Amino acid sequence: MKNQLRISNCVIAMFAILISFQVQADNHGEALHLTSISSIHSTNFGIDQGEIEEIKRAMQTAVDGEFLPGALLLVGNSDGVGLLETVGMQGPEDNTPVNKDTIFRIYSMTKPIISVAIMTMVEDGLISLDDPVEKFIPEFANPQIIDHETGATRPAESSITIENLLAFQSGVIQAIFSPDSDLGKRYAAELPGDSTAQEFAASLGQLPLYFEPGTAWHYGHSTNVLGAVLEIADGKTLDLVLQERIFDPLGMDETSFFVPVSKKFRIAEPIYGDAMTDNTIPRKMLSGDGGLNSTTEDYVRFAEMLLNGGIYRDNRIIEESTLDQMRVRRIGDDVSREYFFYGNTGDWGLGLHLQPTTDDANGPHNFGWRGIGGTFFAVDEENDFYMIYMEQKWGGPPSPFNANVAQRMVYEAMMD
Repeated sequence: MKNQLRISNCVIAMFAILISFQVQADNHGEALHLTSISSIHSTNFGIDQGEIEEIKRAMQTAVDGEFLPGALLLVGNSDGVGLLETVGMQGPEDNTPVNKDTIFRIYSMTKPIISVAIMTMVEDGLISLDDPVEKFIPEFANPQIIDHETGATRPAESSITIENLLAFQSGVIQAIFSPDSDLGKRYAAELPGDSTAQEFAASLGQLPLYFEPGTAWHYGHSTNVLGAVLEIADGKTLDLVLQERIFDPLGMDETSFFVPVSKKFRIAEPIYGDAMTDNTIPRKMLSGDGGLNSTTEDYVRFAEMLLNGGIYRDNRIIEESTLDQMRVRRIGDDVSREYFFYGNTGDWGLGLHLQPTTDDANGPHNFGWRGIGGTFFAVDEENDFYMIYMEQKWGGPPSPFNANVAQRMVYEAMMD
């Protein structure tokens, strides 16, 4: 009888442990894994039920008006998630509600992941912020600066450094953000289509720069070049570099450049956005600019790690001092803001936006970035929270609810 009692107690204990781990599996019976999302009360963030209902009504307005099929908004910190609201469906032809396991094309939310990976290599001594890019990609040697008026070129005064790439002060731009410039037209005409990250970076290196490195800020293909640098410095393809340095330690097992066809039923699709690619079709290009797909469940891990000074559940990804270095403002008085998205508001670190959270332009700042398909995340150390907003939209009429509205409403609820 005593042995039976011991066995019964053991069984009960085992069930208790399993329940406490909050495991989950998808509808096709994929491997169980620990969830990154545990619930705490929204009042931990100063948000009451009435404010949650107001936010959800605003989200629902965008769905009811057929601006987007569905959306998700999450607010959390190291203690748990206090707000997780979803509206609508994964796609216009889909009857599956948006949920924490819905797969989104996160586009430029890839960039902060690449930037963190670069900084882990800086910590390991494989890369230095002062390294000239031609150390890794010879085609960037002897860079030329294009004259915006004549299209003529002249030798640059200095090489592009790794820091220039992280700070978007490299002179490397992107056709979509400068379509009418001579260089933008050359990008559109001369850069290869489906090429590898290293082939693409080598082609960029043979084109002129938009300005002298370090003298201005301009969004562009800088992070694609960093992706190629990661491959060369580590001797592996970019997917494996990220797997080893970021995804495996964080348990981000559903963040990838391409989605298995078996998971296609979980991919969010837009009402508007024919330009969105079929992310189940593998391509040569592993884009550091914007090639990743992810879930809210997965990205919570990355955001919480950043909020927690570089550590997630006892796994340190990056040193806190290195993360602090990434959040130092890089647009000084000697750097032109002519092309900066926010004009005189906010700043830019090493691969991260720095946006003031009060009326004081000098901060404090949150940090993060967004994807062109509607996704967004921000980490606010001062107020101890991160937020993630997920939708899938590209083009079409302006929506009454988007990442900007989500951020404003969250801050208003918290500060009320």
